[in-house]
Amino acid sequence: MIHFERSRKIDATPDAVWAVLGRFMHVDEFAPQIASVDALTSGDDGLGSKRRNHFVNGTSLVEEVTQWKSGEGFTVALSDMAAMPLHEASSQVRIIPTGGRSKVTWTFDYRVKYGPLGWLMGQTMMKMMMGKIIDANLKGLEDKVKSGENT
Repeated sequence: MIHFERSRKIDATPDAVWAVLGRFMHVDEFAPQIASVDALTSGDDGLGSKRRNHFVNGTSLVEEVTQWKSGEGFTVALSDMAAMPLHEASSQVRIIPTGGRSKVTWTFDYRVKYGPLGWLMGQTMMKMMMGKIIDANLKGLEDKVKSGENT
């Protein structure tokens, strides 16, 4: 598995960040590449929750929560990702308190198809692409938290 990670310090309490991040079915409110979300489960967000993210480029994938720590973060397993050259992938988002502020770390772990050539593609092009997406998600999260609009 290839591991990729980005972090961003947000000038807000962990509770304020979680008020946005913990609304699992509403990632499209801050992630700029996600056009809409279909909730694939009902009830409270948490372990086992599933969503289909529809991206602005017309593709989609499914995320299922495999770990959930209210107020701290969650881990998802990705599936139904035909548009991506991946065998498997997971992502984790964590909130770390830092003196009244928050450090949000977003990871992406993945195994690319196509053997050694895929591994090379995963270390180069995929990391560049994922870096841009995760950076934009973290910036969008910060903007959403600072706006105070958690509807």
